[in-house]
Amino acid sequence: MRLLLRSSLWYTSAFLGSHTAFKSELVTQAITSYLIKTMHYQTEERGRPNSSDYRIYFKTSDGKYISPFHDIPLIADGDQENDVPSKKLKKNDNEVLYNMIVEVPRWSNAKMEIATKEPLNPIKQDMKKGKLRYVANVFPHKGYIWNYGALPQTWEDPNHTDKDTKCCGDNDPIDVCEIGTLVCSPGQVIQVKVLGVLAMIDEGETDWKLIAINADDPEAPSLNSIEDVRKSRSGHLEATVDWFKKYKVPDGKPENQFAFNGQFKDKDFAMEVIKSTHEHWRALVQKQTNGGEIDCKNVSVCESPFKFTGEDACNVVKSAPAGGEALPVPPEVDKWHFLSK
Repeated sequence: MRLLLRSSLWYTSAFLGSHTAFKSELVTQAITSYLIKTMHYQTEERGRPNSSDYRIYFKTSDGKYISPFHDIPLIADGDQENDVPSKKLKKNDNEVLYNMIVEVPRWSNAKMEIATKEPLNPIKQDMKKGKLRYVANVFPHKGYIWNYGALPQTWEDPNHTDKDTKCCGDNDPIDVCEIGTLVCSPGQVIQVKVLGVLAMIDEGETDWKLIAINADDPEAPSLNSIEDVRKSRSGHLEATVDWFKKYKVPDGKPENQFAFNGQFKDKDFAMEVIKSTHEHWRALVQKQTNGGEIDCKNVSVCESPFKFTGEDACNVVKSAPAGGEALPVPPEVDKWHFLSK
């Protein structure tokens, strides 16, 4: 995100500097519109990358700290009523764009995720048994095979049993596998078209995996359904199931299971899943359900009893460790695992 900010500012400066005759109001408005679109959210790093204290905090374009979980709208650029998106942004009559928070770039291994139990819900690297978590490279895959992240303002309620999977939610925002050609950055907020969904059952919990594509991707116009993915990208969906089935096996765990015999459900089904998890999130931030250890502090959700001030949000970030150089990644992260069939 910082690279995007610097690159965009450089482009703006270079453009204006080398096209003096065109410094018209029209050009200025066009560039301003571009910057607003691409830099609506910014990030601030605290702590050292590849360490347990590393965090990526989010803020608006005017520098106000926010929670990516609660304060970024579900629907991209949608008008809000009581901080719930009401007007859908469409590129055509059948398309709704959602905000996606990128947690893990494609080809990387660090298991980065929204810290749902911390104030302001920054992105951090998951830990288990006192060690940072990295996903294993299970042949023929290298790290994550998509840009991986989550939809804001969604929550898979662990107290709710899904009528189709017969399992409760996994207590996290709904996951997204973005299959575009561009490699994103941790903390980047992109707008995606949802194409379908896979229902993974992870240790007895429903863990939905949305399949989506960045709306700005060159291939986005030609991919509008899960069938389009199947036809134009032979083996991609099968590789996705294989990845989720096996990625925990090198850690000594059994293969993950799937509802619907591992078949992907279509866009309409996916939209219903998003709607349901959004309603569960709304009940969470309105304290209408038991969220357990989930931190619901936010700066913008109207009538939420968890709402706190911008000053409080600023103090959360200031209390985090200062930034520093990245620590080395353990060499075993690059190991390739070959599993017997």
